[in-house]
Amino acid sequence: MRSLFILFAMVLAPMAQACGADSDCTVGERVYRISLPEGSGPPMGAVVWAHGYRGTAAGVMRNGSLRRMVHEQGLALIALQGVNGSWDLPNGPRTPDSTGAAEFAYIEQVIKDTQTRFGIDPAQLVASGFSAGGMLVWSLACARPELFTGFVPFSGTYWLEPPYSCAFPVASIIHIHGDRDGTVPLLGRQIGPTKQGEVPQALAHYSDHGNFGPLSEATEGPLECTRSTNDTGAALELCLFEGGHSFRTEHLSYALDRLKAGRGR
Repeated sequence: MRSLFILFAMVLAPMAQACGADSDCTVGERVYRISLPEGSGPPMGAVVWAHGYRGTAAGVMRNGSLRRMVHEQGLALIALQGVNGSWDLPNGPRTPDSTGAAEFAYIEQVIKDTQTRFGIDPAQLVASGFSAGGMLVWSLACARPELFTGFVPFSGTYWLEPPYSCAFPVASIIHIHGDRDGTVPLLGRQIGPTKQGEVPQALAHYSDHGNFGPLSEATEGPLECTRSTNDTGAALELCLFEGGHSFRTEHLSYALDRLKAGRGR
């Protein structure tokens, strides 16, 4: 009888450890979710997505359009999960003294865990996120640029103002924002004791940091983009669309194509 119990436990153990798009993967005291494209094996790259305020990794995975587009790019979708739907970021309304270190450590854990469990290639990762998640993406681009091949923040930048300085290597950043966003305006708005940052200020700060060159303009479907590059081939773009506080899958698809093109130079 005891032998049968041990055998039964061994069979159930992998099932208990399974996780993915419909169940949480645990790292320390935090979780994330992951969706893999059918027919693809390791190693593969991934989009690491940060949800907006009060969002969830499970909610991200319910966005079928997002999952399909990321998979069509040959990438996995990794959905991060904030604590109680929020991110611990510098100058935030509830985190005025934060350095962001807790979130950076969590993301490093997720990257390592997905490499071990699913064969995700840590050299082929793009960070993206919407609203408060976009704020996390900007903070990552400044503090941990070596973790990702590019950054695509939507409708959110630093709280209050850019950090004093950013780390190297210089990253590619494609920022996408609605031109009539009233929730996170391009110039921010007051939230309790702090303020949302100003997108032009963040871009100017990073342009100086990365020694980006002259600006050019381009129309890409519904996006009006202002672009610059530097001597390393890194790209810095602001792309505006007509509308408010929203995310569209095709805009992320555009950004992923731009990042691929940059890596191919």
